[in-house]
Amino acid sequence: MATKLILLALLALSLLPTPATPLPAETLANAASTLSTSGYTAMSLTLSLLPKSLLSPPLAAPIFSPPDSAFSASGQPPLSLLQLHFSPQALSFDSLRSFPFTTAIPTFLPDKPLFITTTSPSDRISIDNVTVTGSPIFDDGSLIVYGIETFFDPDFVLLPPTPSPSPQICVPPTNYSSNLFRDASEKLRSNGYSIFASFLDLQLPLLLGSNPTKPYLTVLAPVDELMFEYAGNFSEYPSLFMRHVLPCRLGAKDLAKLANGTVFATYLNGFRVKISVSGHTLKVNEGPVSFLDMYYSDWLVVHGLREILSVPGIIAEGEGETAAGAVGEEESLAPDRGES
Repeated sequence: MATKLILLALLALSLLPTPATPLPAETLANAASTLSTSGYTAMSLTLSLLPKSLLSPPLAAPIFSPPDSAFSASGQPPLSLLQLHFSPQALSFDSLRSFPFTTAIPTFLPDKPLFITTTSPSDRISIDNVTVTGSPIFDDGSLIVYGIETFFDPDFVLLPPTPSPSPQICVPPTNYSSNLFRDASEKLRSNGYSIFASFLDLQLPLLLGSNPTKPYLTVLAPVDELMFEYAGNFSEYPSLFMRHVLPCRLGAKDLAKLANGTVFATYLNGFRVKISVSGHTLKVNEGPVSFLDMYYSDWLVVHGLREILSVPGIIAEGEGETAAGAVGEEESLAPDRGES
């Protein structure tokens, strides 16, 4: 393994432009020694055998080093992957912490920068969604080496951060009445959503348990004709129900305030839904909403859907760009609400 890493390092770094003034041999030797005693032996070998004429970055130019475990897990890394971990730009630790989300960091891999993916001020630094493991492993003013949790992904695509929902719609209400749950089922049945009303009767008590303080919920109910194919398929019922329930109360007015493309988790582990607007139609995972605020209470909202949210519909984050404005071909985004 060590021999392969040595050969790869030499090959990869031989592709870099030859600078006029290389780093002092002492700097590279000290960096290699520090890395070898800190769990970064593979990168230490790379620096030890690096020809001095092949690396002369500006002061404090960084090397991002995965640990030995990442080298072992990935096997023989391609040349381009090694180049992605060397940058020609001076980057102090304070600079990395201060950079805003989406700041680009050039690398020795042509036309392939890294991106700051830290979304809020903190001591944790994230680059291409890989965490920098803390203060520099080595920094003598001319070369700086940061430890990272694993290799950067050369296929990484930067996505905008998921807009956070308003905290007022994702906190437990102060009181709860079981009558409101019964009323929601009756409202579903009277509007052609009888099958999902039965799901609500059977599954919701199991989902909520015996806790007297109930969370806010939004139920996305497919119309009856879409549900017939699932009749009798009992093993699918829990998954089918939970992926149509969100742990937030999202009425029509709340949806109007969301950024287009906002993503929410559901009660099905790993399954998320994206709220978006296409023309004048509100969509959930590209399926149109047909009945906004079919039922609305202090803890539960029910909307009708024209499509079932299928498991392959687990979606990527942050594809929308404009705020949601209007929805439904026949529905106002903010209809009058009344208790039923």
